Amino acid sequence: MTATNAAAAPEPQPAGLGPSTVLGYPRIGPGRELKRALEAYWDGRLTAEALHGVARGLRAASWHRLRALGLAALPSNMFSLYDHVLDTASMLGAVPDRYGHLGDLDAYFAMARGADHVAPLPMTKWFDTNYHYIVPEIGPSTPLRLVGDKPVGEVREARALGYVTRPVLLGPVTFLLLASSAPGGPGSFTPIDRLGDAVDAYAELLGVLAAEGVQWVQLDEPALVADRIDAELGALAAAYERLGGVTDRPRMLVATYFGDPGRALGVLAATPVEAIAVDLVRGPAVGDLTNVDALAAKTLVAGVVSGRDIWRTDLHQALDILRPLRAHVGELVVGTSCSLMHVPHDLDLETDLDPALRARLAFADQKVAEVVALAELLDRHPSGGRTQPGGARDSAPPPETTRDPAQPPSRGPYRVRAAAQAERLGLPPMPVTTIGSFPQTDELRKARAAVQAGRLDEPEYERQIMAEIDRVIRVQERLGIDVLVHGEPERNDMVQYFAEHLDGFATTRHGWVQSYGSRCTRPPILHGDVSRPTPITVRWARYAQSLTPRPVKGMLTGPVTIAAWSFVRRDLPLRDVVGQVAEAVRLEVRDLDAAGIAIIQVDEPALRELLPLRRHQQAEYLQWAVAAYRLATSGAGDSTQIHTHVCYSDAAQVLTAIDALDADVTSIESARSHGRILDEPGIAGFVRGLGPGVYDIHSPRVPSADEIEELIGTTTRLVPPERVWVNPDCGLKTRTYPQVEAALANVVAAARRMRERLPTLR
Repeated sequence: MTATNAAAAPEPQPAGLGPSTVLGYPRIGPGRELKRALEAYWDGRLTAEALHGVARGLRAASWHRLRALGLAALPSNMFSLYDHVLDTASMLGAVPDRYGHLGDLDAYFAMARGADHVAPLPMTKWFDTNYHYIVPEIGPSTPLRLVGDKPVGEVREARALGYVTRPVLLGPVTFLLLASSAPGGPGSFTPIDRLGDAVDAYAELLGVLAAEGVQWVQLDEPALVADRIDAELGALAAAYERLGGVTDRPRMLVATYFGDPGRALGVLAATPVEAIAVDLVRGPAVGDLTNVDALAAKTLVAGVVSGRDIWRTDLHQALDILRPLRAHVGELVVGTSCSLMHVPHDLDLETDLDPALRARLAFADQKVAEVVALAELLDRHPSGGRTQPGGARDSAPPPETTRDPAQPPSRGPYRVRAAAQAERLGLPPMPVTTIGSFPQTDELRKARAAVQAGRLDEPEYERQIMAEIDRVIRVQERLGIDVLVHGEPERNDMVQYFAEHLDGFATTRHGWVQSYGSRCTRPPILHGDVSRPTPITVRWARYAQSLTPRPVKGMLTGPVTIAAWSFVRRDLPLRDVVGQVAEAVRLEVRDLDAAGIAIIQVDEPALRELLPLRRHQQAEYLQWAVAAYRLATSGAGDSTQIHTHVCYSDAAQVLTAIDALDADVTSIESARSHGRILDEPGIAGFVRGLGPGVYDIHSPRVPSADEIEELIGTTTRLVPPERVWVNPDCGLKTRTYPQVEAALANVVAAARRMRERLPTLR
């Protein structure tokens, strides 16, 4: 499927929910058409009209594909040019005044990426996924009224192609619970206080959609699966009582996903909504649903096909879940557990995978087919009995014998390590470093593709990698950076690169998943026992260090993040899988240490991401996640400095665990969120090195030295200057060399100014 091959318009279809549906579908295009169009537009190589043309083509192709796969009820408004939360803020007119001077599309992208003189809004993880959303900014006087018509436009667009669709909206409760308070508001204010205004706007939108002939609308409320206080559940009830009372409106499907809605399910079922979608992969047991009496009058969309992983559904087990529900709900619809935007488009594109592994997999298109097949099987065999569904069972191997990692050897106390490292490294106060990656140039990407295609031999490719490392080292020396990196030119991705060198993983060619905006990743498939057959990074680290007397960091990805950003086998507990990865990373740390690398960074940006959404499950997770990290880093001696990095995932929620990692230096996102992390009480008690980011690398904007100096100053008021590090928020892979060199020059200048003021800072 391509973005432009939608076939001739089919006959109009019924607008009901039907026997099967999905809660969403990938929006980047199977060939990453959206990524290429966005980046061409941002670079000035594509007009706004052409960008919107690509978007229309992607939407048309998606509807055509879903219908061709047999899906009864098609969603719309599941597409976004950048982020669906940002779309909602724009639709409601919740655009901060500092973006008001820009045109609509420019303001939209400025909120996401920043502009010349205005910083972007914060960005963080969408619940416990690797998707990032733009955090809305809501204050007491922020406009909340219907100003956009994107959902209506897509309904019309689909209808012109012959498709009747169900618009998908982010629900008002989740929208406000995910928002941050606008600066300058009263301390008691929270965005949920504006629920009445938001619901009024949604009520108006329901009326507009009804006038357009829409029969069903989907409102996503994933925030309901986290711990919610009574006041929030009261707000939920009030919101949907109000929306249910709209005189002329479409019927409402409220979707909860990523877990068990718990008490929220009964609250929601007591409102006038006609249908509720529940995640039955991660969520409640069947018995929990049958105990909710109000579901007897509702349509239940049973999410038995996982939208979060790429493993084939066991159709027998899914039918065993579905059948008992039929007698307890008004109508049963087979669906996905959540949107399919978290999985790649189409397994049929992966012709290189091992056939035995491939037989166990299902990407988005295959999951749609599973939903359709389950609905047909349920209709043909409503009362049970072992049928032979159209599709093989998941052929995953039986569980292996799990093995607990040995108790990691203890590194010395921090004070002992800090003294040994200071003597070895001889760094200035407030040393400047970067997080790891430098820009991935077109030449590097072309060389990597040429090697894969057999057009470039390995020796010539390695020569190009070494030349790029030379360039990165020289740039950093010229700029005056204190602790260098080799730039990671040999790496396609911080997780995929390691997966390609570890046993137990498989990688794809076309398995792209959106991370944010135009940023896409190919999550590896962790399907077997993990081990490290040979050293992975030692050669490149040793070469980079040979080029300079300044310390060059060895760069590794941590075990939690490698697992979090992969599709992980289901036949072992996650903690055991992470333990295997930790042992592989430990061996790499040991070999870097033995090679004389004085600083080793083991990144864990996904530490917060895997945190369970329910508080009662979090302590156990953090305990084993911290233990895995400490095992991974235990291969280093006391005089070798261990760094870690955390970004874009509400790290404030896991500050205690970050401290427990016992890394000598922690760099953490701060610039993008305007220093919010520095307001956390745990920051002042942080006893090791800390580098809150001073440069938001996800924006093309170059911060001034004055701006950076102010951010460093904020840190030194909380952390003693001798423990402060100066660094960007994240790696520089997505930026260009001119942007990077200009920004890092300002970072170095700001750090030097602050060093000159050291006597006054102490």
